[in-house]
Amino acid sequence: MKLDVLHRVNKAQRAREAAIVVTDLSNGASRVVVEADGYAGDPLRDELAARFSSGASGRVADGRFFLTVHLPPPRLIVIGAVHISQALAPMAKLAGFDLTIIDPRTAFATPDRFPDVALLAQWPEEAIGGIGLDPFTGLAALTHDPKIDDGAIAAALRAGCFYVGALGSRKTHGRRLERLRAAGIDEASLARIRAPIGIAIGAQSPAEIAVAILAEVIAALRGRGAATKEAAA
Repeated sequence: MKLDVLHRVNKAQRAREAAIVVTDLSNGASRVVVEADGYAGDPLRDELAARFSSGASGRVADGRFFLTVHLPPPRLIVIGAVHISQALAPMAKLAGFDLTIIDPRTAFATPDRFPDVALLAQWPEEAIGGIGLDPFTGLAALTHDPKIDDGAIAAALRAGCFYVGALGSRKTHGRRLERLRAAGIDEASLARIRAPIGIAIGAQSPAEIAVAILAEVIAALRGRGAATKEAAA
């Protein structure tokens, strides 16, 4: 890899931005496409969108180019050290997510309940300020407490997180939307909230709800490329 290409890839990785090295196999020339910079005019835009979504490196269909994909490790921030979170934590880690659980309620956010999990007994606004949010971070708000959930949801929407989900019935979510509108969140952003959270599998127990949430998170992560392609059209 040429030095300038390596530097650009490293810069993207430090910024937690997705990048693809496009190598022309006929002459060895390489260039870097950074997702955040846009690629609407790129002749390989459809292939790039698919690779940004899947994360898979490989040759394009005609065999001329090889695309080497560099994606930031996906993160999942869970607001609420609740029973669903206890089931979700080990599953999310197995699926490859860097998981953090945030809950200011110290009776819930204890290492005994969440062994081997990054656990922050802080208010979400404070904790998120230290962690940072980006398009490769998902957020699941599970406390049912507006004082804890709402600020985190608003921050995730403003940061363009790939997934924002919130626990609660449609009625509860309606009231949540009213509060977020009052806080200045626009309608397009509000429409991105997955609520009631999780795919519809009839989940009842905390473990089943956790499965539904994780499936929805993975689908949102792998659907990023399609959304980028549509936005670039």
